[in-house]
Amino acid sequence: MLALLMALPSMAQHYRYRYHHPADARYQTVAHNYHRPTDNYYGLRVGVGVSTVNSDDRYLDASGTKTGLNLGLVAGFQMARATPVYLETGLLYAGKGAKADSNGSLSYSLDYLEVPLLMKYRLDLDRATSLQPFIGVFGAVGVGGQVKDSYERQAYSSFDDDGFQRFDGGLRLGCGFQYDHLYLELGYDLGLANISQDSFNSAHTGSFFANLGVNF
Repeated sequence: MLALLMALPSMAQHYRYRYHHPADARYQTVAHNYHRPTDNYYGLRVGVGVSTVNSDDRYLDASGTKTGLNLGLVAGFQMARATPVYLETGLLYAGKGAKADSNGSLSYSLDYLEVPLLMKYRLDLDRATSLQPFIGVFGAVGVGGQVKDSYERQAYSSFDDDGFQRFDGGLRLGCGFQYDHLYLELGYDLGLANISQDSFNSAHTGSFFANLGVNF
């Protein structure tokens, strides 16, 4: 009897949803979406970036790529109920840099703390799988790194007076793929800030990245 009494509410609910007028169904859907809480998430990211530094200064121009570590935490907030658009931000460590020649005798390592601000759209493929294209901006501050010149046998901080500006920023775009809690993303950071110390020259970062993580 106790089991039957506990099952009655669910049986009644099933009965109401199975036998109803179409107008009632539309009303129930709207009411359900109105009262449903927003779908927020928190995530961990780890991956690699392949970056370059492009400059009109021949000494700073470095089209040779350098690989660095990406690591950080993110948080996503649904913009509106029943709308698969999210605002994502977080705090990430990004190892960027470049090599000025093929043998790596002149190389830069640029270690940043980054704060992205992204608009992300979730396209559900099934109940557990989704594609998530995104576009947005990022701001970064340099926290470490070295310029190594093997020709002159010297090394100095990447952000001192002979190196680069400490602050960077630009556009970020890419696409994520999520299966259950697992998450993979590919994207590109286009640096728009001039990180050259010389006011007569310009230097900009660029980085392809691939990150793996989990969302909760």
